[in-house]
Amino acid sequence: MNTLEVTFIIGGGMATKHSLFVDTSGWAYLVDRHDPLHRDVYAVYQHALKRQRLLVTTNYVLAELVALLSSRSSIPRHQILLYVDALRAAPHVEIIHINAEFDAEAWSLLKARVDKSWSLVDASSFVIMSTYGMKEALTTDHHFTQAGFVQLPTRQ
Repeated sequence: MNTLEVTFIIGGGMATKHSLFVDTSGWAYLVDRHDPLHRDVYAVYQHALKRQRLLVTTNYVLAELVALLSSRSSIPRHQILLYVDALRAAPHVEIIHINAEFDAEAWSLLKARVDKSWSLVDASSFVIMSTYGMKEALTTDHHFTQAGFVQLPTRQ
């Protein structure tokens, strides 16, 4: 079985500046134990759990995650859905739903930064991080550093 057994912590809460945003690549490399980046991503994830940091993501990120894992991984579809269901139920994960207001802000950001190849998912993630004051993201996507956030694990 390729899926990660998600470790849960007691609690939960709302996103704050101390929360850790988790992007599509963070969740993808966390679950794919055969990828060389898994170990570094898993270490950041474990450190966040030990510090009892709330992990924040969005419904857009989860939609992108299902598409990514379905098209690029050897993980069976039913395991992908079980993994996402586990994330949705985890008390240490908050899923923020991108509503019409956040979506409009993300589109505005995309239009303002036509020099960048950011996706709508990227832009909506940046809007959420800025709204809640988050500075760090569990991601391998360099777009987060372009937008002024700290990418974890840090690039060597």
